[in-house]
Amino acid sequence: MKTDKILLDHGSGGKISHSLTMDMMLPVFNNPVLAELNDGAIFDLKGQRMAFSTDTYVVDPIFFPGGNIGDLAINGTVNDVAMCGAEPKYLSIGLIIEEGFSIEDLETIIKEMGKAAKKAGVVVATGDTKVVPKGAADKIFINTSGIGVIPKDIDITCTKARPGDKIILSGTIADHGMTVMTQREGMTFESSVKSDTAPLNHMVRKMLEVSSAVHVLRDPTRGGVGTSLKEIAEKSVVGIKIDETHIPIKNEVAGICELLGFDPLYVANEGKLLAFVGPDDVDTVLGIVKSDEYGKDAAVIGEVISENPGRVIMETRIGGTRIIDMLAGEQLPRIC
Repeated sequence: MKTDKILLDHGSGGKISHSLTMDMMLPVFNNPVLAELNDGAIFDLKGQRMAFSTDTYVVDPIFFPGGNIGDLAINGTVNDVAMCGAEPKYLSIGLIIEEGFSIEDLETIIKEMGKAAKKAGVVVATGDTKVVPKGAADKIFINTSGIGVIPKDIDITCTKARPGDKIILSGTIADHGMTVMTQREGMTFESSVKSDTAPLNHMVRKMLEVSSAVHVLRDPTRGGVGTSLKEIAEKSVVGIKIDETHIPIKNEVAGICELLGFDPLYVANEGKLLAFVGPDDVDTVLGIVKSDEYGKDAAVIGEVISENPGRVIMETRIGGTRIIDMLAGEQLPRIC
């Protein structure tokens, strides 16, 4: 879709934001590192393979059950670096704060960022703070960038999926998106729904220690599981087949999605990963994921096939099939 103005859809992580990257960004900045379009850049620095990623967090509300904008920013960048197979090492923090913002709230956010960095085992090495006039921003925006080291013999990118790979999803989907949505709208439910924001780098490290057959890693944030799978199918030029009955989702989250008309496959997650693993190692890797505190609900949700390259096909609960495409439009703006 061609427009003469930026829309909220351009930040959705779906079709329109993908088009913005491909049609405007890549022609200007095109280079072999950027063109891979992984969760982070993968490059060689004097013989050492590195991963580098950056992201900006504008979530509304800034405090929500299970986390806040601060730990979300730390965990999000840690996870993007980890999805490259790297061990995250150093982060930077950039704060854009609206004039009049509460010092108490800022202190809470900074403390939570410190706790998150410690849990992930990363060092906040540099940063910057800017204050803008009241009304020029909405409370606080946070940019985090991270760099990590890729261990020898690890080669994980979104182009490496191959027929026969099994697809592991590390836990229940749509927790973060529905938490933020219900808080934003002031909705309350008997059961507690909370964000899944969490660092996944320790889980990834343990996975790579037991298997050399982990080919692709992706954290399905904006655009959700559906968009992530579609991107991987296109980049790897393979088909993907998943089973809806195998996709873990909490009953209360599924109920909220149904009530509000959201497809959970396209709702953001902030503490889950997709792993494409060779069939001989899938049970071992799944066992490692399930033994992690953030992977207890992990499941194998599908496999890579040679038919229908670039397409994702889901077997539905009622026995039919459905084509899974990238997210079209913006389901939930300012979700991360």
